[in-house]
Amino acid sequence: MNPPESNLARGFSTTRRAFLQVGYSGLLGLGLPGLLAGREVKTVGARPGRAKSVIVILLSGGLGQHDSFDMKPEAPDGIRGEFKPIDTAVPAIKMCEHLPGLAARANKLAIVRSMAHPEGNHLLAVHRVLTGQVSNPRGANDIDRVASRDDFPCYAAVLDHLRHRRDGIPSGVALPTRLIEGPLTWPGQDAGFLGPRNDPWQLRLDPSKPEARDDSLALPAGLDPERLHHRRHLLSQATTTSPDDAFSDQQDAAIAMLCNGKVGQALDLDREDPRLIDRYGRHLYGRSLLMARRLVESGVPIVQATMGIVQTWDTHVANFPRLKNDLLPPLDRAVSALLDDLDARGMLDETLVVMLGEFGRTPRIAPLKPGDVPGRDHWPNVFPAVFAGGGVVGGQLIGKSDKLGAFPISRAFSPPDLAATIYSALGVDPATEVRDRFGRPLRICSGEVMTPLYTTAAV
Repeated sequence: MNPPESNLARGFSTTRRAFLQVGYSGLLGLGLPGLLAGREVKTVGARPGRAKSVIVILLSGGLGQHDSFDMKPEAPDGIRGEFKPIDTAVPAIKMCEHLPGLAARANKLAIVRSMAHPEGNHLLAVHRVLTGQVSNPRGANDIDRVASRDDFPCYAAVLDHLRHRRDGIPSGVALPTRLIEGPLTWPGQDAGFLGPRNDPWQLRLDPSKPEARDDSLALPAGLDPERLHHRRHLLSQATTTSPDDAFSDQQDAAIAMLCNGKVGQALDLDREDPRLIDRYGRHLYGRSLLMARRLVESGVPIVQATMGIVQTWDTHVANFPRLKNDLLPPLDRAVSALLDDLDARGMLDETLVVMLGEFGRTPRIAPLKPGDVPGRDHWPNVFPAVFAGGGVVGGQLIGKSDKLGAFPISRAFSPPDLAATIYSALGVDPATEVRDRFGRPLRICSGEVMTPLYTTAAV
């Protein structure tokens, strides 16, 4: 139902034809952003940022609050679920028994239990979470809600628009697959109305081959940076391009990346200690989060790491067996390893880690149709989000849901608040304005920074 994408990131061909086409996303398995996008930006008193990078761990499909970070052991049968809460490193925090690694690291985590919004459709809810904005579908059917260039841009695209760089390091990378199912492409993954020049790179790892080696994006043997620049100069003299030529922009971006080398090295997991790879786990979650750490270490400011393929966490059927056997254990291992790895390298305080789905799951447990193993349906009215690093005060619970885990009974936080928090962490004022394709000024965010994350006064 959800076919995996199998394109691995490719190295560059050494042929002359391939070299002249450097920058084409097909050569890399990456969507390269271009340069020189026309920008008209209004910024109002940008705040100083605490984080250098943000890693967004997306649980595509939606993680159930009852079965993870907001358990309701006193709720009636048919709501509380099969899993038991366990003690954590923080006495006031309980967590699902299938998250022992994160339980042991609860002192690093700020768990928000009152995220909420009104959208129960996967595509539109993902757009909210990845942009902080409401999507504008063209109709009532899913096929009318797919990605378009009228969508609001994702965080990485806005950052690239505001702080474009020419050092070969992208403003954002998304992995391990693009969120696509059949004819549906999820909105919120690209630069939307800002145009393809600001699209984040899409790195494709093969879900069916979790231990496959990624080709390093290094220069071919015998071709050093000086020769590469010389060839680019000869090419520019032989062709005529306009200042707005997107293809030429992509060539320049690709050449900058090759000459920099940091991103290519980040994609080469053969450089890692096999023992560290084992700690993350030799599966897609582990490989993705290890790659995310390597990318932020190379200077990439925003990495979106989706845990699985599209709707992996959409547990309408067999909710408890799937979570117990397939989903929670590898997530627990990989995220625990990521936090330890960032901390050991002195990077946790400068890297904001955010983990959430596009919504939660229903309190009521029921079969999707007669005969199915029971599961939980979509539920955007309340769901959890987990934060760590980047100045976040760990060891605290923020927000509270009612006794059934159905609605917030304290301050609710929205995707715009999430967006304000991410932008502010990177030193971008949420009041900053960009212009859409019609020249209309639009504020990048209407929410407020989630300040309880940075204090011990949980709400």
